Amino acid sequence: MTIAFIAGTTAEIIKLAPVIRALEARGDEVELWNTAFHVGGLPATLADLGLPQPAVDLVPSRSQRDVVRVAQVPGWALRILVSVVRRRGELRRRLRRGTPRPLIVVHGDTFSTVLGALIGRFLGAQVAHVEAGMRTGNIWHPMPEEFNRRIVAKIATVHFAPTQHEVDHLLRERARGSIVDTGANTVIDALRLAIDGDAPAIDLPEEFGLVTLHRFEMLRNGPVFTRTLEVLHEASASMPLVMPAGNTERNRIEELGLGHLFGDRFRLVDKQPYARFMPLLARASFVVTDSGGLQQECGILGKPAAIHREAVESQQGIGDNLVLTGLDMQVLRDFLRAWRDRARPSLLDEFHPTEAIVAELGRAGHLKA
Repeated sequence: MTIAFIAGTTAEIIKLAPVIRALEARGDEVELWNTAFHVGGLPATLADLGLPQPAVDLVPSRSQRDVVRVAQVPGWALRILVSVVRRRGELRRRLRRGTPRPLIVVHGDTFSTVLGALIGRFLGAQVAHVEAGMRTGNIWHPMPEEFNRRIVAKIATVHFAPTQHEVDHLLRERARGSIVDTGANTVIDALRLAIDGDAPAIDLPEEFGLVTLHRFEMLRNGPVFTRTLEVLHEASASMPLVMPAGNTERNRIEELGLGHLFGDRFRLVDKQPYARFMPLLARASFVVTDSGGLQQECGILGKPAAIHREAVESQQGIGDNLVLTGLDMQVLRDFLRAWRDRARPSLLDEFHPTEAIVAELGRAGHLKA
């Protein structure tokens, strides 16, 4: 029986890795179908997580480019759709090998998630959505993620929701098919795979705060991005800050003329692969981030964190060790002054969502007996 996982961003692959590895350990046949949203770091991420290279590239290799701007999305999506239509016979045969119930698994809220679900429907497969039911309640925040989630909820037939909170969202929306409460996000299982990995190959202060700012809605809002970096620059006088950044963030910093804000106390370093980023996170005293994934990881680890966004889809940890700033710079300043009060015990050993996913797939007849 073949189960196809359709993904193309680093975050999707990280959170699907525990499920793929658990199914492989059982002897089930799984394949990764790559949408090539993130290209450059994909081979290293797969190797770090012990995953096979993609069995299917939905974007021809000669056309693969990192998607770093919203303007690139239509062309990227068109290349995938043309490829799927041309290869539909091959892809259907791959899905139907040895099983009368073909299944495609997607994750989260990216453009890859939506395309993967639509591809599943087009190929006549059932669609399972991992990290289903997350909502901010506002279609515009964050955009397009909230819109993407709602579309996939209409397509999927198996919904793996992280907590009862997300289950309730899906029940209110009358999502069809089965809804399973996995107890937590699969990121908790990914953390267990990576947290004890090799330290990043960068010189780190004894004590430091970790900063990640990379979302489209953050980078395209020049005034907010500028004010945020200015506040962090001020805070670095009392605590060193380290900000891993890729080309997209660095280009935006250069465009806005913000390079002068970085130096010995507020350091801009190379973006780290997941297996090297997790030990960096473990060593950090606190975190400032706009990442939904990092919000969940900090919540699990009990790490003090300011979630620098207007709205979030998951409320887990908010008001406890996590502070939602709402993009209010004074809230961010207050957190940076009093982050020590937010430290909490780790929950890393309390939840095992991958086990719940595997059990449901077995119950539904998608796995070997």
